[in-house]
Amino acid sequence: MEQIEAVTNDATAWISNLFTMEIYEGKSFADFLTFEALLGLAGNVIAAIAIILLGFIVSGFLRRRVRKLGEDHASLDDTLFVFLGNIVRYTILAFTALFVLNTFGVQTTSIIAVIGAAGLAIGLALQGTLSNVAAGVMIILFRPLKIGDFVQVDDVIGTVKEITLNFTEIADLGNVKVIVPNSEVWGNTIKNYSEYPTRRAEWTFGVGYGVNLAKAEQVIRDTIMADDRSHSDPEPFLQVNNLGSSSVDFLVRVWCDSADYFQYQADMKRKVKEALDAADVDIPFPTRTLVHDTPAISLVQDKRESDEEQPIAAE
Repeated sequence: MEQIEAVTNDATAWISNLFTMEIYEGKSFADFLTFEALLGLAGNVIAAIAIILLGFIVSGFLRRRVRKLGEDHASLDDTLFVFLGNIVRYTILAFTALFVLNTFGVQTTSIIAVIGAAGLAIGLALQGTLSNVAAGVMIILFRPLKIGDFVQVDDVIGTVKEITLNFTEIADLGNVKVIVPNSEVWGNTIKNYSEYPTRRAEWTFGVGYGVNLAKAEQVIRDTIMADDRSHSDPEPFLQVNNLGSSSVDFLVRVWCDSADYFQYQADMKRKVKEALDAADVDIPFPTRTLVHDTPAISLVQDKRESDEEQPIAAE
């Protein structure tokens, strides 16, 4: 019995100490079990839930509004406004979390300092990843390329399919998915073939030295300018540019729509070739003429024949 009473006394003392022990801001556990304290705690919980719901509603609404700005105006980049919408949403949610902590009396200054120190440590550990994120932000803000553009980044040529904060997805000429880290996109030369509405196509056509150059020039000009894709403004350029080893070369430059460039350039090569053939304009190909010194060869051959006719001396 004495042991039971001792255990009971110890348990009672432990529970008493637990209820009287200071927990938060000079208040003990027993203080929090009062009706007033429970009512205050319930009020804080309800206020926190209301703040969280309001934060999600407001952040979602503002994100949709920012995205809609990009969708409603064709001149604005959708990717940029999707990024800005996400920034607005997460900023509002971060402030919502601070308001919730303040509701429960938590000092957020120290928490912000801890988050800052943790962010610095994480940043040092993830330098490569963060460099991609920083480059992604620069790409989205300054827009050297956008979704749907036909570009060349370093040795990758293709159509931009997606731009994220970490990488850019490009479908190459063989429709193969190529993932390029944003740091390599931003750090390399970017050729954007879709940025300007027009491009200048260029060809070199060679004709023979015996050809009437005025006739050849007229055939080339008429053939190219007869195509609907050829622009007359700016003025086409067509002049003799080089006197080659076997041909007189015409340099031709004509403007066209960027969307037609590749097929247009290939079609004109064939059409001009067929037009020159139809007009009997000679298109030479490299030739090599070998000149033999016939007298010298005859002398050597005669010497060999005379040597063969001499009798062999008897031993």
